[in-house]
Amino acid sequence: MQFKHPEVLYFLALLIIPILVHLFQLQRYKKVLFTNVAFLQKISIENRKSSKIKKWLILLTRLCLLAAIIFAFAQPYFGENAINTKQHNFIYLDNSLSTNTKGEKGNLLQIASQELIETASKSNEYSLLTNDNYYAKISATELKSILLKTKKTAKKLSVKKVLLKISTEKKHQKNSINQHTLISDFQNIPPNTFANVNTNLSLVQQLPEQKSNLAVDSVYVDQNNTNNFNINVLVKNQGTSKENIPIALYNNKELVSKQTFNIDENKTKTISFSIQKTNVFLGEIEINFNDTFNFDNRFYFSVNANQKTNVLAIGNNNDFLGRIYTDKEFNFTNATIKNTNYNTLEKQQLIILNELKDIPNSLLVSLTSFLKKGGQLMIIPTEDININSYNLLFKNIEAGKINSYSKDTLKVTKIHFNHPLFKNVFDKKVSNFQYPNTNSFYTSSFNNASNLISFENNEAFIKQVNLPNAKLFWVASSLNKRNSNFTNSPLIVPVFYNIGQQSLQLAKLYYTVDELNTIEFQTTLGKDDIVTVTNSNSSFIPLQQNNQNKVRITTQEQPLLSNFYHILHKKDTIQTVAFNYPKEESLLQYLDVKSLENQNKNIQTSTSVADTFKNINKKNEVQWLWKWFLILAIVSLLLEIFILKYFKV
Repeated sequence: MQFKHPEVLYFLALLIIPILVHLFQLQRYKKVLFTNVAFLQKISIENRKSSKIKKWLILLTRLCLLAAIIFAFAQPYFGENAINTKQHNFIYLDNSLSTNTKGEKGNLLQIASQELIETASKSNEYSLLTNDNYYAKISATELKSILLKTKKTAKKLSVKKVLLKISTEKKHQKNSINQHTLISDFQNIPPNTFANVNTNLSLVQQLPEQKSNLAVDSVYVDQNNTNNFNINVLVKNQGTSKENIPIALYNNKELVSKQTFNIDENKTKTISFSIQKTNVFLGEIEINFNDTFNFDNRFYFSVNANQKTNVLAIGNNNDFLGRIYTDKEFNFTNATIKNTNYNTLEKQQLIILNELKDIPNSLLVSLTSFLKKGGQLMIIPTEDININSYNLLFKNIEAGKINSYSKDTLKVTKIHFNHPLFKNVFDKKVSNFQYPNTNSFYTSSFNNASNLISFENNEAFIKQVNLPNAKLFWVASSLNKRNSNFTNSPLIVPVFYNIGQQSLQLAKLYYTVDELNTIEFQTTLGKDDIVTVTNSNSSFIPLQQNNQNKVRITTQEQPLLSNFYHILHKKDTIQTVAFNYPKEESLLQYLDVKSLENQNKNIQTSTSVADTFKNINKKNEVQWLWKWFLILAIVSLLLEIFILKYFKV
């Protein structure tokens, strides 16, 4: 038993008063003379005994009356927690795309919100965390209002971040009792995620009713011939085999082609559409099938008119570069140092200095400006360069310097496969290729540099230097045939080709919402001009960087809805890009939360939000006892009256 006002119990000391009154109450007897009182002796003794019993009974009733009143004012109660301790409920409500599906009682997200509204206790304080918002220290009324407005979102919050948030909030809730409840389907979560949980958690898992799902996994395009291209759609099936599933292809909302397909149990199938080439194709794939998730039955992609990367090679021996940078994907220009048009430098994405003995001052100034505006530069030295001339350029851009020239034959033996330039280039790590060699090389010390390929002595053969707005690629050796056979090596194509491709990151077929996406496009903006990303439902200004004659934009927080989005400069559409929901949300892989109870005593699991919060509210219920003590006081008073009136001595 606990008391809301335990300080009132000090008044129990007043119980000494009726005891003292009883002990010091002396009754004086008067002497009455009788001729013979022997017959009254027995009656006198009996009356005295009855009088003492009556007085003791009255004392007990008065003590009980006074004690009951004191206890009633102290407000006693039964409960696990002190009444003055604040009850704080931390709730994580998973409102990701995967919870927006049908369960046994209806839509998972809507049912969870409704049951929270119905069971929220007005006496408790709440903090609500969703995938896209956090509401700290709110009342039950505010909680209900927020839950009514909670909608699905493409943003995904990992359980690790939720547990970190709980740990942080727990430190700030020192004088309160904390209840932590996670309501989710617990999709794609490793079992060891809850291994080190040391706080009480209630996990409420809500699973979809259906256990079968079809999803458009991805799309890629193959060139068929000069007039057509193939659109290949990868469809993933989870669950039983399915037959005669309709699939349609639209171009800018106009139906282009439609067919049906069969797919085996738990398999992936490629479905192809042959489409006539157009400058812009705004494709939309739609599967008409009622399954677990609807959001993954629609997929957007855009095929824009091919943009070519502008590449300028300045030097005398550029034949091998012309074979790599073909007209199909690059605007390649070959120039000597004498006939270089300096007015065209700012229009390039990549400039290659191929075996220049020194860098003229006019070219040095232009290259410095080119790099500061975001252009990419590759330098291939000759055997007898003017090191001071090159170091002056490197000093201007704060890149480092060339140290010395060494005439020594070395093999090129090491490829740094983890470098971003080689992403998706090699199926596996190659260690026994035919090593190219060089007869001389330059040693260098560059700032913020990473090696692409190295010599056998671990000196860099080709390295990438990261500048504030650009990249510099340094080749440590001349590539002419009298000094090196690297131009005959199969390595030269992926290295030089990828450097050219990454100088302008062309738009992909599609991007994924809630991920870091970088999009580049060729355009020239004014000093204060900006681009916006918009569609019929929303518009936002992305993070953007204006470099040279291209613009790089970065998206992550927006957009969050799958659809087509137009990149606008003022009112002109520069490019149209497509965004889709993450494919991980379509996977029917869920954590077995029931097994966690046996592994961790701090975890309780359930499948019902209502039952979980009823148990929490019941656990925190208070049984007040002051009414019973008040009744006891009244009964004591009535007993005293009864004794005084009917107990005759």
